[in-house]
Amino acid sequence: MTPESRKRSIFELIREYMRAIEEEIEERVREFFEERPSWNPRTCTLEPLCNVFVTPNEVIITADLPYAEENDIEVKPLNENLVEIKAKLKRKICFRDLGITHHKGEFSMFYCQVHIPVAVESNRRKVSFRNGILEVRLPRKRGYKIKIE
Repeated sequence: MTPESRKRSIFELIREYMRAIEEEIEERVREFFEERPSWNPRTCTLEPLCNVFVTPNEVIITADLPYAEENDIEVKPLNENLVEIKAKLKRKICFRDLGITHHKGEFSMFYCQVHIPVAVESNRRKVSFRNGILEVRLPRKRGYKIKIE
């Protein structure tokens, strides 16, 4: 009896299926946690540190914007799940200022797009900026339908 002609047991099929699932999960995790630089020298922007906190009544987004001009901060909803934050810097920052000597370039703006995991009412947002920390409060939508794919 050759190995190709014998029937595989259900346990071999399950092991093979589980191995395929594990490989897929590892690939997705690698894509999600892939490290990338927090700057873009082509657009002269830095990506600020951001945090999204979901409460029962609202979503709170905080962004660390040191050296940002308070009057030049823009918070714009791009769609129901994405908010764009732009802020001009008081002064340009070079790679040398960040302790990086093997790159050249300077940055004049903070820029990021923040994913919101739940439905919010972006037209009722409240934005505050204090001590270099931007805080955006978005009330959650009530009575919305969840899309099923």
